[in-house]
Amino acid sequence: MKNYKLKKITIILLCSVFILIIGLYRGDSRKVMAETDDIYSSLKLFSNVLDIVEHAYVEDVDTKEALYGAINGMLSTLDPHSSFMTADEYKELKVETTGKFGGIGIEITIRSGMLTIVAPIEGTPGEKAGLKAGDKILKVDNKLTKDMSIMQAVKKMRGKKGTKVVLTIIREGFVRARDFEITRGIIPIHSIRSMLLEDGYGYVRITNFRKETANDLKKALVKFKKESGPLKGLVMDLRNNPGGLLHQAVQVSDLFLDNGLIVYTKGRITAQQMRFTAHSTNSQPHYPIIIIVNEGSASASEIVAGALQDQKRAIVLGMQTFGKGSVQTIIPLDNGSGIRLTTAKYYTPSGKSIQAKGIVPDIMVSQVKIDIKDEGKNGNSGQHFIREADLEHHFENDQADKESKTEGLNDDVKKLLKNDRQLNWAYRLLKSWDVFARVSDNIKVEISESK
Repeated sequence: MKNYKLKKITIILLCSVFILIIGLYRGDSRKVMAETDDIYSSLKLFSNVLDIVEHAYVEDVDTKEALYGAINGMLSTLDPHSSFMTADEYKELKVETTGKFGGIGIEITIRSGMLTIVAPIEGTPGEKAGLKAGDKILKVDNKLTKDMSIMQAVKKMRGKKGTKVVLTIIREGFVRARDFEITRGIIPIHSIRSMLLEDGYGYVRITNFRKETANDLKKALVKFKKESGPLKGLVMDLRNNPGGLLHQAVQVSDLFLDNGLIVYTKGRITAQQMRFTAHSTNSQPHYPIIIIVNEGSASASEIVAGALQDQKRAIVLGMQTFGKGSVQTIIPLDNGSGIRLTTAKYYTPSGKSIQAKGIVPDIMVSQVKIDIKDEGKNGNSGQHFIREADLEHHFENDQADKESKTEGLNDDVKKLLKNDRQLNWAYRLLKSWDVFARVSDNIKVEISESK
């Protein structure tokens, strides 16, 4: 015990000396001496409390666990995104951005003191179970989440594929909290899903920003060109995208910008004063882009939406985004543990901070389910008007085999557009864009000829 006390005193003295040296280096010795005295008193207080806990607590205390808890407590008082990670948690974090892991597939934060779902990742057990952006997690496996850190909650929700976890959820509209039993699965590392809506019009869904997101997006765009020729328009779906790696958001934005600012960050230290600009190399042609966002679009997805919106490269459609405008740096520690520390705030090219505000769409469209009972031959929901083709003995169209490809949406796309109001709006807007561009060109020609 004497050795342990000696070790604690040594730590306190080293901390004090370190602070003093920094202060002397900055040339503000009086101020730093006062700060050192305050910190020394606080560290002495912490040491005394630890001694009391070790001797008087009702059960034996794991000192290492107590110290880890103290560190995490210190970080969690800073903001909802700073936290301490044990060696195991730090390993899990690295796997999360580079490989597969077992879990339920949700991004969480702390909002108004409660553990809150930012967004469920598409195709994961969490989404399939019905979890939604904005859900408050009251309990995990019947354990209250009050005072539970994000990393502690993540650790409880992770686990082997096939095992179960129960989340007790509070949601607007619920009369009381409800239990969601979720079977864990392998959370996929692929973050891109793509398809052609029709020839010339692509759809890309980015579920999160991982190590290969930008490369996977490039492959999807190349595939579009091979299948249908040059794109006439693209829908980029960032709904319920909780974010991920900053450099991947920058690379995705760079694909669609020839030059100019993408995002910049401001922090207290020089290393956090960063500016990311676009390059003309390998940029996509300037076809129209619609970006769909919602309340679950956060962090890296807000960087992409903000950059392309500010640079007048895309129209943003949907609902106001989550509003996470801070950058976390992962700092490894000597014993294999690490800390996730908020080190900067980021700003869109026009200088806007989205912190606690989010990206405001150019066109606000809520996601209300479209009630379509029967499409009918003419595409009108729930109704069928008599047309020439319905009349007995009508003439067939001798040019039917030349029908425009744009009139022939496949069944999967039709179903997708029927049930997704925001995507339907985005698709129709892209089509209108092309029509108005052609009309505009004709008007210009007529004006020039009249002159």
